Parts: sequence; structure tokens; C-alpha cells
Amino acid sequence: MAFEPVTTVDQKPAAADKPLRADARRNRDRLVEVAASVFAERGIDASLEEIARRAGVGIGTLYRHFPTREHLVEVVYRREAEALCAAAGELTAKHPSDVALEEWMHRFVDYIATKRGLATSLRILFTTNSTLFSDTSGRVSQALRQLVEAAVADGTIRGDVDASDVLHALGGIYSAPDTPEWRDRSRRLVKLLMDGLRFGAVRTKPGV
Repeated sequence: MAFEPVTTVDQKPAAADKPLRADARRNRDRLVEVAASVFAERGIDASLEEIARRAGVGIGTLYRHFPTREHLVEVVYRREAEALCAAAGELTAKHPSDVALEEWMHRFVDYIATKRGLATSLRILFTTNSTLFSDTSGRVSQALRQLVEAAVADGTIRGDVDASDVLHALGGIYSAPDTPEWRDRSRRLVKLLMDGLRFGAVRTKPGV
């Protein structure tokens, strides 16, 4: 699956170079968290006013941190991608390797939902920025590769697949029509994919 190459509008806080006060940082973090949820729900119809309202701040506060929609979109996209990559290690530490892989793929569905909601603004960023998308796609692919290789190594999934196979299968989820039942259907597809990956696996580590 191709992750679109993106770039960066501005790596610094939008308002100023100096560090944010604690309350301002909390407001900014809350805006980014809420924005990710609203973009995933509403897509291109998401309004900045609704994001500010749900975050419990005024629209002026939102614009002080993010002067344009694209500034907010970039930060949300970066946050979601970084969280997805970090989840690989967190899930591996908590679960057997096949369960960690399955849980990560469910998070990948959530990541796709947010990314689809950001699509229009991401295309605008693509025309003006440089490396964010390409850097992110490499990190996401590497996180998936680590999970797949760990599950193959201990025999919790079949040994005749690699990460590129799984990524290709997940590409079908990304390209599916954006219908109201898309997320539920995508989660069912992840389960079907995991059933196929587990079929015929020969465990190599006792107790795994």
C-alpha cells in the first residue's frame, strides 16, 4: 500500500518560538486529541469551530496555536503516525506476538480513518511540503515488519508471509469505499486476515 508522501508546514508551535505555558500546552494537546477524533468522524466536513467547542476552548485559542487548518492537520497526522509506530513496541511488551500484531492492525484501522478524514488537507500539504509523508511511511512499514517477523519467528503466524504481504492486504482496507459501516467492516477484515495468518502456523516457542 502506498502511504502518500507528506511534508511539513511548520515544525515549531504556531504561536511563538518560546515554550508554551502549562495551561497553553494542555489546550494545544487537547485540541490535537479532539481534532483527530473529529477528523476521523467527519472527514472534510469537520469544522474548526466544532473542534474548539469539543476541546472546551474558544476558536481564538485554536487559531493562536494553529493559524490554518493545514497547520492543525499536519500536527494531527504526525501525532497519529507516531502513536501507531510507538504502539508496536508497547503491544509486543504486553501480548504474545500474534496478538500484538492483531491489536496493532486494529490501531492501523483507526489511523487510516483519521488519515482519510484529513485527505483533502493532506493533498494541499503535499504540494507545499517535503518529507513528512515519506518519513512516516517508512516508520510505519518498519513497525509492521518488526511485528510480523516476531510472530513468524515464534510460530504464532505462518512462516510463508512477510510484512509486504500484510501491508498489501491492509491496502485493501485503505482503498475500500468510505461508507458508514467502513470501520466495522475493516475490523472484521483484520480478524479474517489474522485467521489466515494463523492457519498452519507451527509454534516454535513453548507456551507462546
